[in-house]
Amino acid sequence: MSKTRGGRRAKHAAIEAAALSSANAAIQQLAWQPLRYADAPVEPLDEAGVQAIHATAMRILEDIGIDFLHEQARAQLKAAGCIVDGVTVRMDRAFVMAQIAKAPASFTITPRNPARAITVDGAQALFGTVGSPPNVSDLKHGRRTGNHHDYQNLLRLAQSFNCIHFISGYPVEPVDLHPAVRHLDAIQDKLLLTDKVVHAYCLGEARVEDAMQMARIAAGLTQAQFDAQPRMFSNINSSSPLKHDWPMLDGAMRFARHGQPVIVAPFTLAGAMAPITLAGAVAQQTAEGLAAIALLQWIAPGAPVVYGSFTSNVDMRSGAPAFGTTEYMRATQMSGQMARFYRLPLRASNANAANHPDSQAMWESCNSLYGALSAHTSMVYHAAGWLEGGLCASFEKFVMDCEVIQQWMRYHRPVPVGDDDLAFDAIKQVGPHGHFLGCEHTQARYQSAFYKPFLSDWQNFERWEEAGAKRIEQRAAETVDALLDAYQPPPIDPAIREALTDFVARRKAEGGAPTDF
Repeated sequence: MSKTRGGRRAKHAAIEAAALSSANAAIQQLAWQPLRYADAPVEPLDEAGVQAIHATAMRILEDIGIDFLHEQARAQLKAAGCIVDGVTVRMDRAFVMAQIAKAPASFTITPRNPARAITVDGAQALFGTVGSPPNVSDLKHGRRTGNHHDYQNLLRLAQSFNCIHFISGYPVEPVDLHPAVRHLDAIQDKLLLTDKVVHAYCLGEARVEDAMQMARIAAGLTQAQFDAQPRMFSNINSSSPLKHDWPMLDGAMRFARHGQPVIVAPFTLAGAMAPITLAGAVAQQTAEGLAAIALLQWIAPGAPVVYGSFTSNVDMRSGAPAFGTTEYMRATQMSGQMARFYRLPLRASNANAANHPDSQAMWESCNSLYGALSAHTSMVYHAAGWLEGGLCASFEKFVMDCEVIQQWMRYHRPVPVGDDDLAFDAIKQVGPHGHFLGCEHTQARYQSAFYKPFLSDWQNFERWEEAGAKRIEQRAAETVDALLDAYQPPPIDPAIREALTDFVARRKAEGGAPTDF
């Protein structure tokens, strides 16, 4: 090895170490790691139920079809032997299953800092930020339209929490940036303010190509190196019922051709955009998702993909979406069974319909997380910060969600049952008349025996009142301030930063992405 290459590797290793050792002193948190499932998944359906949903999804694809609003996508599927009638494509189940079999059951995404690589499979859960809300809120300034300043601060918060593994979409839409260049500033911020896996939207050719080039530059890769393994990802949603739109399809096909993962997540609301029954809604979700996945596998065999679940229900009194409901939990668990049936990783979400980071927000989010984790979800979208059914990103809710995520991570830690854990000698020592607080077994373990929440207040009422009687959202707001004050940007090679900045400047000078105005 040359001295130059050896020096570069040593320098890169130092950057990785610095990024992972910068444990934020503002809070006590778990180490950077995925949640590894210790329990078996919950499976509401028996084998016959799984087969029935699969058979119905295949009938939808064969007899009804899916609208593909992209001429090239239809041409590809026609060449594959599918029946194309106008914009509607009908697929034979043998074709669909042959394509699905090409998709990997697991894959690893490696961002610009290789130490932040994440493996997407059925054995562990990864958590991402809230993505795409148009509004943002906090206790200090109230609710407001998404903007660049808050967008950047949410990224800083995401970097500060070890339990956040990837950045989903934009944590809030920076509406004050012009649409032609918004993606350039927003993705540059993701790549500089964090060193974690990032997402890019499928919103037209220019934005997708720019995003992939920026991720490639930030990682210091050649185009061949970038295409050789996953480095970032995207997510597409069908326009339920039974339709895939042009921008999503175009971006997804570009990602697949470059070997970058695509999550296909139909947004099926039972009673509105899907049948009111859970079995019918999940069957429609499956048909919509598999149709796009089959297309991507035909175009790029072996391209990494994820089966996405976003089946919930509507409030039948108002038509408004509801999240974190009993139906949402069951639909997610059923989706987990379908994902395993097709040997695909699963994406689900931490969603709620509350308008404030209050009790409703948290019980609905806890329900959503239980549904996702009991389904053995691989990627939990919107895991931190989601409010108002996805219309608002909350700084306080972000922190509150991370506390719950950490507790779920601790919950799934394996339970040891060695001689020392069974504590026979300690039980004998204490006997029927003593207590365990002072015994040697307790004294040797009390500091790490139990999970220590960074947000809960376990004081008695009098002490809590003397300390200001702060509610959970107030304590979360103080934690936000402490984390932002302590934030340090992750290291990046100055030459790479300069190359990324030059690319953004050039693309802005060229006008960025075409817009309608």
